[in-house]
Amino acid sequence: MAAIIPQEQFDALLRSMDINDIAGATIRQVCAIGGTLEADSKTEFLHLEMGVPGLPPEAVGVAAEREALDRGQASIYPPIPGIAPIKQEASRFIKAFLDIDVAPQGCIPTVGSMQGSFCLFQLCSQCDPRKDTILFIDPGFPVQRQQARILGIKSESFDIYDYRAEKLGPKLESYLSQGNIAAIIYSNPNNPAWICLTEDELRTIGELATRYDTVVLEDLAYMGMDFRRDLGHPFQPPYQATVARYTDNYVLMLSGSKIFSYAGQRIAVAAISDKMYHRFYPALKERYGIGKFGESYALTFLYAASSGTSHTAQYALAAMFRAAADGTLDFVGHAREYAARAHRIKEIFERHGFRIVYDRDLDEKVSDGFFFTVGYGRMTSAELVATLLRYGICAISLSSAGSQQEGVRVCVSQMNRDAQFSLLDERLAAFAEDNAN
Repeated sequence: MAAIIPQEQFDALLRSMDINDIAGATIRQVCAIGGTLEADSKTEFLHLEMGVPGLPPEAVGVAAEREALDRGQASIYPPIPGIAPIKQEASRFIKAFLDIDVAPQGCIPTVGSMQGSFCLFQLCSQCDPRKDTILFIDPGFPVQRQQARILGIKSESFDIYDYRAEKLGPKLESYLSQGNIAAIIYSNPNNPAWICLTEDELRTIGELATRYDTVVLEDLAYMGMDFRRDLGHPFQPPYQATVARYTDNYVLMLSGSKIFSYAGQRIAVAAISDKMYHRFYPALKERYGIGKFGESYALTFLYAASSGTSHTAQYALAAMFRAAADGTLDFVGHAREYAARAHRIKEIFERHGFRIVYDRDLDEKVSDGFFFTVGYGRMTSAELVATLLRYGICAISLSSAGSQQEGVRVCVSQMNRDAQFSLLDERLAAFAEDNAN
């Protein structure tokens, strides 16, 4: 079977979109390429590039938001630091599933974790004139790297592939010891590799963050989705692993998008540790008139960015937090569907000669979940993205996520029909036959 898209047509489309290096293409660009090729060829493409939820939104959130709309909340500006219910329920949710105490005051709603990180990068890079650089523990969410570039904030990064366990500390300290790192950011479970940092690794990060006075930004977009562990039972161990056990210098980002399939309403919470919330920075006071970290985050940065977060969506997230902590909403159990899809899709890729790139969590196989990574032979990331697209399969390169490994990220969420799995099998068989050498 020949590729669905001829090479000449593919190259012409990239030129028309002014894309010189497809390995550096954004998620949205790859989505646009796939959408155009799909329309032109009148052939269904398999969309493994976009991390959109593949499950219905949690009904308790929908009901709560509908009630808020019926009460007329849509006509009222929300308080910038958040409505009381979301602050209280976020604090309780964090206690229930992480066993960490964060005061309601420090639980501040944001327009998705995207806005959360965007404003945190600005804030952290302005707290101390000596600290102007964000350190990315890669691979990571590509758009967060783009945020730093848009803001003109300096960044450093390293690929954690070769720096797990006892190797992590010396590598991390080689950056922190320079004295310019304002914040460290990573996701756990990891987007795109789905590796999960261990408690020992998080202890290393936390202790070094305290020693070098650096803020840790922990992105928990996929909280509870290490399905090798029996997570998801409120106020019962085991709990979600978190750096918050090992330092007070942290902000946790909890999003409604994946854990509650509530992506469309753009609602999340940035949970600032009690110590960080009240910490005073003279540079912030001089520049904005508000010196406390938490108050400046809400009343300076979030206020200027969006004047608050959707009033009615806050009621939705508060209701979902409450139901989860009450034990009436099994959000982890609902998300297990992604693990089943990942297991099935991995088998198809591996059967056709692909390998899992980030395949181990120390002595364990990486968990099945929302994402995984694959490589093929000696193909570079750019070659693999481009070739898969010509066979009707959309994915993003690992290099766009800051990885030094060759391969692509696979998202399983949009694979929700049996026919798609058969189509993937057929197309990867053709890919392998045509690219065996």
